[in-house]
Order: sequence, then C-alpha cells, then structure tokens
Amino acid sequence: MARNPSWPLAISDPAGAGPSSIARAATQLAGGRWRAVREWLRQPRSARTLVVWLGLYLTLACNWPLWWELGRISHGRLADVLPSMVVMGLLVACGSIALLSLTAWSRWMKPLWLALVLIAAVSQHYMSTYGVVMDPTMLANATQTDLSEVRDLLNGRLFLSLLVVVAPAALVIWHARLRPEPWLSQLWRNALLLLAVAAVAAGAVVSMNRELAPLMRNHTKLRYMTNPLAPVYSSLMAGKRSLFHYQRKLIPVSGGAALGASYAAQARPPLFVVVVGETARADHFGLNGYERDTTPQLAARQVLSWRDVHSCGTSTLASVPCMFSPLGKQGYESARDDYENLADVLQAAGLAVFWLDNQPGGCKGVCDRVPHASAFADLDPATRDALCPGGDECFDEVMLRGLDARLQALPEERRQRGVVLFMHQMGSHGPAYYQRSSRSSKRFMPECRVNVLSDCSHDALINAFDNSIAYTDEFLGKTIDWLKARSDRYDTGMLYLSDHGESLGEFGLFLHGMPYGVAPEAQKHVPWVMWFSNGMRSRDQIARDCLAKSLDQPLTHDNLYHTVLGVMDVESPTYKLPLDAVIQCRGGALADKSPVQAPARTGARSAGAA
Repeated sequence: MARNPSWPLAISDPAGAGPSSIARAATQLAGGRWRAVREWLRQPRSARTLVVWLGLYLTLACNWPLWWELGRISHGRLADVLPSMVVMGLLVACGSIALLSLTAWSRWMKPLWLALVLIAAVSQHYMSTYGVVMDPTMLANATQTDLSEVRDLLNGRLFLSLLVVVAPAALVIWHARLRPEPWLSQLWRNALLLLAVAAVAAGAVVSMNRELAPLMRNHTKLRYMTNPLAPVYSSLMAGKRSLFHYQRKLIPVSGGAALGASYAAQARPPLFVVVVGETARADHFGLNGYERDTTPQLAARQVLSWRDVHSCGTSTLASVPCMFSPLGKQGYESARDDYENLADVLQAAGLAVFWLDNQPGGCKGVCDRVPHASAFADLDPATRDALCPGGDECFDEVMLRGLDARLQALPEERRQRGVVLFMHQMGSHGPAYYQRSSRSSKRFMPECRVNVLSDCSHDALINAFDNSIAYTDEFLGKTIDWLKARSDRYDTGMLYLSDHGESLGEFGLFLHGMPYGVAPEAQKHVPWVMWFSNGMRSRDQIARDCLAKSLDQPLTHDNLYHTVLGVMDVESPTYKLPLDAVIQCRGGALADKSPVQAPARTGARSAGAA
C-alpha cells in the first residue's frame, strides 16, 4: 500500500516500526498539535473576544439542569422543547456576556473569570445532584453552612464535575494573551458590546414572547436555574441583605408582658419544653397515618399530633426566626426591621428561659437576648464518646445530658415562677441521613449511606430518612420521660414542631430550600406534637378529649407564638387568641372561645408545582 506522505515517517516506515516508535510519534504529534493550539491561544486578542467565548462556554457547559428541566416541562417533545431551549439559551448567553463585559479589561481579570467558572460549575453540580435552585435564600443558607454540613456535601462526583467544567476554561484563560488598549477606547467598546447583547436579548424576548411569557410565569424556578446569572444575582441579594441587616433596628414587642392569674396560686411552677425539629416530614410520622410505625415511642406516651401543619419557609434560616415572630409569615417577610420574638416576651414576663442548641447553624438570632448554650460544648469524654461519634456532631440525646445543671444555673427567682426550655434538634438534616440515627433506631434496612442521594435506590433513601425520624421519636420519648420524672416539682409539658420538611426524590428534587411559592408539599408539611402532664392539664384546664377531636384543624408556624403564650398563661399585647391552637379546649368555658384560625398559606398546596 502506498504511503500517505502526510503520515509521520515513524509510523509508516516498516523498518523502524514498533510500539515504542509509534508511541513516540503519537506523543510528538500530540505535542505538535498542543503547541499549535497554544500558539493560537497566545495570539493577541481583545478582552471582549475572550469574554464572548467564555459567555458562550458557560451557557453550553453549565446549564444542563436548565435544559433537563425544559425537557421535563415539555414532556420530551422536541417540537415543544426546542423553541424553549433556543430562546432560553440565547437569553443566558446574552446575560452571561453582558455580565462579563463589565470585566473585559486586562489580564488582571483572569482570576475573576476563573472564579466565575468555578461558581457556575459548583452551582451546576448541586442543581443537578439535589434539584435545588440558586435563589437568594439558598445562597444565604450557604453562607451560614458550617464545616460539618460542608463535609456532608463533599464527594468524588463534585470534584469530577468541577474538573470537567473548569479545566478547559482554565486552560484557555491561562494561555490567552490579551491585547492592551487605551482605557477610553476599551470603555466605549465594552459599552458597545453590552448594548449589542442587550439588543439581541430584547429582540429575542419580543419575537418569542408568546412562548417565553407563559413559560416563565408558570415555572418561576427557571429564572433561578440560569447559570451563572442566578448564582451571581442571588449572591448579591444575599450579601445585600446581610449588609443592610446591621442597619435594621430592633423593635421591642415585649412591653406589657406579664404572668397571668394562674401563677398567683400555683402549687408548682410550669416547665414547658419547646423542641424545634429539623427537616422532619409530617407524612413520615406514624402518628399521622404513615404506613411505617416510625413513632412508637410517642404513640406509647399518648401524645397529640396535628396532621395539617405547614411551615413558614423551606429552610432553617427562613423558618426559625419566622416561627418565633409575633408578625406571622407575611408580616415577618415584609418587615424592614427586626422584632423581638417569643423568647424575649417570655423572659420579659419574668420566666426563666433557656435555649439549648444541637444545630451547628445556631438559633438564627432567636436566642440572642436570652441565656443559651451549645449542647456539644463542655461535654465529658464519656458522653462525647457515646453520643458524638463524628467528633464535631452529636445525637440529639446529648441535650438531655446535664440538663438539670444547666437549668439550675438560671436565676432562682425566675425558676420559681416557671421555666421555658427551647431545644433545637439536629433532627433529620440531610443529605447524610444515616448519620442522624443511632444503632438502636435503625429499624429500616438497608439504608442509603452516601451523600449523593441520587446514587441510592429510592427504598434505601427512604429507609435512611425514616431511621432519622425513628431516632427523633426515640429522643422525644426520652424528653417526655425526663419531664415526667420532674412532675413532682413542676407542671410539665412539651411541644414539638419541625422547621421545614424535605424532598426525597419526588419530582427529581432532594433536600429543601426551594422558593416557597414553587416548593413541593413535602418541604412545607411539618409535624406538630404536644404532650401535657396531668399537672399541666389541670393547671390550664386543658380538655384532652377536646384536643383529640381537633387534630385535623389546619395550623401553620404562625400559631406557635400564640399557642406557647396561651399555654404558659403569659399576657401580652401581641397575643392573638384566634391563633392559639389549644384555646378552644382550655379554661373550661369552651363555648365562649373563638375558633382557632390558621393564616392563609400562599402556595402551601402546590404539591406538583416543582
């Protein structure tokens, strides 16, 4: 066969042919091609050219979750999905180039460009792996993530995703040679590029508004899937909120708080525990009709479990301050200033108040003005070995260890009036659900033991989550037993309420934190459980049979503030009787009580929205 003159001689010459010579020739060929590419990259070009390349690359390489979501919305029909992908792709490309045009100056912008590529790659990984979106609340949550939570989110797939996306862009950016230009000339040329892409985007919106308008109106989460636009926008909004937070005033609401008539002749002071749950779903509580018996300990203690309760938000950062606020969801979210909360009012009334945290993220400002402590601080070695297998994270039972000593340290005159103890759980915090349950509570096997939840079978994922609920059941049972053991000195009671729910693969979503309006029911439907000792029921004249008939009444986090004030008989101008969840069954004169109200839940029933 005749030799092609364009082939390397080492490959075509039979006399010198061999594995080593072929390998050398291949290496030389690859090296030559790489030198050619490198020389081409090093040709002087403007920064505008490079940012146009980079904007197109980010659009194509970092928006796969957006394309998949558009395909899902269109049910895979090419005729429907293609126009949506074209217009969304054009808008993302124009937006990315417009954003980058602000940085099209000199080689000193290269670290900024690399950082933007890294942000886009990380965002794409978590959007595709867990189904989250990059809205301001999600970015605010990320800023408050601690090392323990970061560890749960790290895995080999993350680093592989970053390598695949970042490496090509990094090579181009590193080797690209930018042509110096006078700053005035560069300024007007950058402005011209910005105007050009804005005009293209405007033209696309006008020409395809018929398809685009209903798409964005009916699927608002899409706007937070545009990468890197959504992460950059949401980061700026989260940063703005954090910056202006220091300019917010603290509005007092505890004025006029006082203890009610029941304290004047009390035989024993009240001791009421409010357990702030974490990531628990109401539909996974056996008490609420779940097919699995995940709550045998609570059932054995004859608790009351409300079945139709919805959260204020879909994340701890959004829900915890809201559920303790006197303003309710709508008032809290629209407030321009900070307000004192339930803990402040109880303390102002003269009660001993204490916040105990087993949540690394803390109390989100709720406990700032009352005595508080971390449950895993100052533990003796034996307790740490038994209840803190990870070293920096403990099972919730740790909050019951040494609890008497913590309460004893509170002012005696306040303790003699009454005690309200807040305990903030680690609960079912994901994605490492298997770490949230002790060996004794692992009754559903096999369980998912990785933090890339999509790698597990659905059954294994549900098992891991249900085991975490079973451990919460075990912890709450022990909390009730702890209260029973002190019923000779106190009139005791407990209220448990989770901050938000969790997605476990429904609609392709995992974890929580979706924008409330489009979040699925699983992220908002939460358990509410109460238990009263005989002494507390007698003190408040609580009719248990009456409460047992009200367990299907709809409640929200807005009811918590007023229910606790009512149970503790604390008078306050902020107390709203219709929002007290047990008012109809307390105090004897039931016929004179107003019906319990639950505030309207915007989007609370949008189970299929996401």
